Amino acid sequence: MSLQTDTIQVTGVRCERCVMRLGSSLRGLDGLEAANANLMGQVTLAWDDERLARADILAALRRAGFEPAPVLE
Repeated sequence: MSLQTDTIQVTGVRCERCVMRLGSSLRGLDGLEAANANLMGQVTLAWDDERLARADILAALRRAGFEPAPVLE
C-alpha cells in the first residue's frame, strides 16, 4: 500500500450542509482511507494510490458540484 496525502481547496462550500454533501460525495471510493473537510473549503485526504487515483477523487468532487481550485506554482 502506498498512502498518499493531500489538502485540496475547493469552491462551493458555504455551510455545514455543504461539508456533509462533500463527505457524501467521497464515501465509498475504494482506496480512500480518510477525508476531512471544513467550512473554508479545505479537504484533507489520505488514499491508497494503488487502488485510487487523485483524478478519481477530483472527479467525484466535481460530480457533487465542488470545483477544485487551481494549484498555484
